[in-house]
Amino acid sequence: MKLSKIYETAVKTGIENDPRGREAVKKLLEQEKKKYEELKDDEKRDYDKERLVNPYADTRILNGTGDEEVGSLIAGIDMETPELLLVEALRRGGKKIDMALTHHPEGMAYANLSDVMNVHADVLHKFGVPINIAEAIMEPRIKEVSRKVMPQNHTRATDAAKLLGIPYMSAHTVADNCVTSFLQNLFDTGKPDRIEGVIKILKEVPEYKKAVTASRGPAIVVGSKDKRAGKILVDMTGGTEGSIEAFEKLAQSGVGTIVGMHMSEEHIKNAEKYHVNVVIAGHISSDTVGLNLLFDSIEKHLGKLEFIDCSGFSRIRRT
Repeated sequence: MKLSKIYETAVKTGIENDPRGREAVKKLLEQEKKKYEELKDDEKRDYDKERLVNPYADTRILNGTGDEEVGSLIAGIDMETPELLLVEALRRGGKKIDMALTHHPEGMAYANLSDVMNVHADVLHKFGVPINIAEAIMEPRIKEVSRKVMPQNHTRATDAAKLLGIPYMSAHTVADNCVTSFLQNLFDTGKPDRIEGVIKILKEVPEYKKAVTASRGPAIVVGSKDKRAGKILVDMTGGTEGSIEAFEKLAQSGVGTIVGMHMSEEHIKNAEKYHVNVVIAGHISSDTVGLNLLFDSIEKHLGKLEFIDCSGFSRIRRT
């Protein structure tokens, strides 16, 4: 299969699992097309046309034309210069590796990370926060992340991939959408009454079960196992953590428990302040669930691939 088909299927899968819904994403793409058409000619030259078909700025082909044939790939949560040098070493040893895929974005996909954070406002709205308030509290957080990312050396890994001749792709929000929709469905269906029920459901997922012994399993960071869960919100997409102001609004709208990948101390303190339970499922294990679901979709549509696991990722098929 071609690299371009892997990329296109990843984007399609991300849209199918987007918490905003397919119609909402379609509308956003239509609005993006209208913005593009209104640009001046010199502005169009600098415009990233992938935005017209891909609503996720952190998911891109970072090196390659897209015409490369792929039968085997190495995938990791972080695939930076050291991992790309590992790819080169494995290739020299006779291992067939047609491309590298990183979950956490690099290059232009990292530089534009804040562009995907608008997802947070729609998720807050879906759970009862008025959209005008959701957008207002997210705006400063999006600007903060944009400023934080701005001075970074974005192209280190992509430059390495180009020098080594390794086709290279990032798949960030598309995978995070998958784990978010998967877990939200598990909790909506299972309806755990207590926090210990939330933990039990998570530990039945193979990637979290493995994390219990291999690294660090799901943990309660706000609340206790015998507290009632209430309405559960899975917060695992949108680039990175949302606004600390969200906890007050979510508590007011009836959310009792947030299940996330990770959470800063400042966010945890605000969750405690507004009595919102927090369960941290695990960062790398949650990213692994998302990637596995994404790869299941790619293999379902395009055929089997040979995977080399790396950098915290391990391939577990559900099909």
